[in-house]
Amino acid sequence: MLAPSRRAQVLDELFEHFVANGVELRAWVILPNHYHLLVSTPDSAAVGAVLRMVHGRTARAWNLEDQQPGRKVWYRFSDRAMRSERHCYTTLNYIHYNPIKHRWVPSPYNWNESSLPWYLDHYGREWLRNLWVNYPVRTYGRGWDDCLEGGGLTPRMERRFVVPLKKFDKLNR
Repeated sequence: MLAPSRRAQVLDELFEHFVANGVELRAWVILPNHYHLLVSTPDSAAVGAVLRMVHGRTARAWNLEDQQPGRKVWYRFSDRAMRSERHCYTTLNYIHYNPIKHRWVPSPYNWNESSLPWYLDHYGREWLRNLWVNYPVRTYGRGWDDCLEGGGLTPRMERRFVVPLKKFDKLNR
């Protein structure tokens, strides 16, 4: 996913198939070697089904394009259920902070494949700043992306965070 076009393809596929399966994509960041999602769904099994479908479709297409049949493109995913408002908003911040954490950009506003521009347009910079102050990332997520450290394209881990549908009204406004 080093090419921005491939990151955009993954995001388009995720949106298309999540919507078709009743899963609401609340936040996202697509990086060159992994991605993070915050979704809301009444059926958490639908999320895994969509990820398997998107991973299969993109892997087949990219392996054909790159003339590398059978190459493993996607490795695994894991999820966490949001347990509280703090958990949900800290996760939102973690997702938007991820391009900085991995040193892809100096500011989260510089990363295109992220939901941060959507939040900026809909809620404004002050809301985002307050969210950052009230729900800081600090050590949140420590160790999740350890397999990615070192800059190489080592095994990719996709992480999805599941928010029960309509649980956190601030994300619905």
